[in-house]
This record gives sequence, structure tokens and C-alpha cells, in this order.
Amino acid sequence: MTANAMNNNERAALLRSGLAADGYAIDIAERGDRISVTITATPDACAECLVPKDLMRGILGQTLGVDSDAIDLTYPTD
Repeated sequence: MTANAMNNNERAALLRSGLAADGYAIDIAERGDRISVTITATPDACAECLVPKDLMRGILGQTLGVDSDAIDLTYPTD
């Protein structure tokens, strides 16, 4: 694993932890040149705590070090 990949994994872990605190789980998978991100709600999810998809896509892009346009994002309400 490269240092950059490890750094991205650490940043993804911080994002995962923050979402978990609000009652959400996140799954991140590479699919070719796209990143598939699925956020699911737990029974304890805070409905008001999840930011709008455009904002989340930007956060994910910065966190994962990819262009936000390459992220396919699925929310619990999708």
C-alpha cells in the first residue's frame, strides 16, 4: 500500500467515524475510473445531520483525493 493510499484510508476512517456518530454507515468502492459511495442510515440516524449530496460529494472528493465528479453517491433516501 502506498503512503498516499494509506493517508486516504486514514482520512476515510475519520469520515466513517464522523458519520457513525450521527447514525450513518458508509461503503466506498472503486469501480473502474469511478468511486461508488453508499451511505446508509442506522435506526439511530439523525435525519438533519446528513449534509446535502453536493456538499457531501465535495467532502468525499477532498477526503479521497479524487475529482468529485467521479463519485457516484447514494443516500439512504435514494
